[in-house]
Amino acid sequence: MAPEKNRPVGGRKAGAVRHRGPVQLRGSRRDGSTTDERLLDERGSSDWVHTDPWRVLRIQSEFVEGFGALAEVPRAVSVFGSARTPEGHAEYDTARALGSALARAGFAVITGGGPGVMEAANRGACEAQGYSIGLGIELPFEQGLNEWVDLGINFRYFFARKTMFVKYSQAFICLPGGFGTLDELFEALTLVQTRKVTRFPIVLLGTEYWSGLVEWLRNSLLGSGKISAGDIELIHVTDDVDEAVRIVVESQRGVDEAALTGTEDAW
Repeated sequence: MAPEKNRPVGGRKAGAVRHRGPVQLRGSRRDGSTTDERLLDERGSSDWVHTDPWRVLRIQSEFVEGFGALAEVPRAVSVFGSARTPEGHAEYDTARALGSALARAGFAVITGGGPGVMEAANRGACEAQGYSIGLGIELPFEQGLNEWVDLGINFRYFFARKTMFVKYSQAFICLPGGFGTLDELFEALTLVQTRKVTRFPIVLLGTEYWSGLVEWLRNSLLGSGKISAGDIELIHVTDDVDEAVRIVVESQRGVDEAALTGTEDAW
């Protein structure tokens, strides 16, 4: 039976309907003006540029710019780590050596584009004549892209930036870092665990720094059944730059062989 017009809904009449594109408005939410009228009317506040519909366009533009700039980037590895690591620190030197080793192995190096470990990895890639990429983020404190970035993109939104890291990387390597590094690490682990992305290696470089976290994952999460044994195996922990690069190279070789044979999961 067809619904009765203006039947009571929740104790009141449904009332007349006005459509604004795909949006339906009823009752007090009806707007007397049209979209064209509001667009062409020069009067009124400029606050609309900060509203959610306008943000959708900004978000869209970030994805378009990111996809366009990175579409032709060769195979790459994302390197994460603390922005607070100073030049001369052992972790800075390790990240610099890692950037160089990845470049010599034929991988572009993608970082968050900031100082510290990110700068060191970009620097190492440049010094080895490799491709150095920085994906920056707008923060309350000015940071800017480091001087070793060949291709740089600044993002407003973390989620758009994260998509670029995952989409254009064949592996993640995490050096000691803070919340940002942990955020990227667990984002990658979740996506790989749930098979939302093609399985790729996640390497933690620095056993002293990362061993406590790995033990907690093994004892607390695995021990209580929150994750499975295979989930722990998604993480590789090492102190050796060459071993980290070897893990990435072997993984990529498996992916290439899978592409030739048509097998689904080669790593």
